[in-house]
Amino acid sequence: MERAGIPTALLCNLVSIAERVGAPRIVRTRGIPYPTGDPSLDVDAEKRWRRELVDCALEALQTEVQEPTVFEAGQARVAAAAGADHA
Repeated sequence: MERAGIPTALLCNLVSIAERVGAPRIVRTRGIPYPTGDPSLDVDAEKRWRRELVDCALEALQTEVQEPTVFEAGQARVAAAAGADHA
């Protein structure tokens, strides 16, 4: 899709794998059983988290990147994968 000019963003919790396969825009999610949710949060807080995640993905889609780049909900772009130090 990227080669056809359609930007993509991958929401995932295994960021290192997404970087290795060359996903251009990576949006970090939370956990393996609930990547886009958090059952430990109350209903309103979980809705806010999910909205932040969607907003982050939309921001990522609008961002020009040259290499795998990690985005985090509630924050600006984190880092390009090449040469970056990820926590």
